Amino acid sequence: MQARHLNTTLSRILALSGVAALLLVAGCRQDMHNEPKMFPQRGSSFFADHRGARPQVVDTVARGQLHADSYFYTGLVKGPNGYMEERDLMPFPVTMTVLRRGQERYNLYCTPCHSRVGNGLGEIVMRGYKPAANFHDQVRLAQPVSHYFYVMTHGYGAMPDYSAQLTPADRWAVAAYIRALQYSQVASTSDVPAGVQVRTLKEIAQQEGLPASDAKPWTLPATAVWANQGAARTEGSPAMGPANTANPKIAIPVSKPAKKATK
Repeated sequence: MQARHLNTTLSRILALSGVAALLLVAGCRQDMHNEPKMFPQRGSSFFADHRGARPQVVDTVARGQLHADSYFYTGLVKGPNGYMEERDLMPFPVTMTVLRRGQERYNLYCTPCHSRVGNGLGEIVMRGYKPAANFHDQVRLAQPVSHYFYVMTHGYGAMPDYSAQLTPADRWAVAAYIRALQYSQVASTSDVPAGVQVRTLKEIAQQEGLPASDAKPWTLPATAVWANQGAARTEGSPAMGPANTANPKIAIPVSKPAKKATK
């Protein structure tokens, strides 16, 4: 009786062991582990060149990254000497829509340093930050319009780049608006097309709900010290140019339009 009970127990143990062994073998199949797949930076016997990473097809460009108009994206063209050069040239026609867009982006990103009139006396400069460029001095007046695009793209000196904040089209729009600010300081009513009303800044300030101080003529303070091309200059020096003390008016001359790009 006892021997029979022992045999029964051993039979059950053996049966359970067999089932466990079958389950173990079934769970150790390598189908998922050995599936054909590519590992980054590893070789592969699947391709003739034994490289898992496949090279790009020749002459293909990722969507949206063609950038065929290199001047639009860089602000540079190859000069006669083979070097890349800036140009006083816009890559597209400058319309009032472009200028309004440039004014909006300029007021948003540029005025803290350069001020709304572009004289470099923005709010943070008046509070101790390094002086910003004065767009109305002789140095900046002589710079081509693509120079402003290039500086916004790459930064310059204490100014960081704004390529993340401004798209290429917006950078060009801001550059066009900077040029319009420069033209406005030497503009006269004869530069305005017939039938276009010229309003004073006071009238525009009232219409826009701005403080009256925004409509006053601006001058550079005698204590302002500027760093232009590595040399410190103060107001009254040839590099600064004359201050605007005339009755301020808004006028964009038509005698000096921004040039159109030729492709």
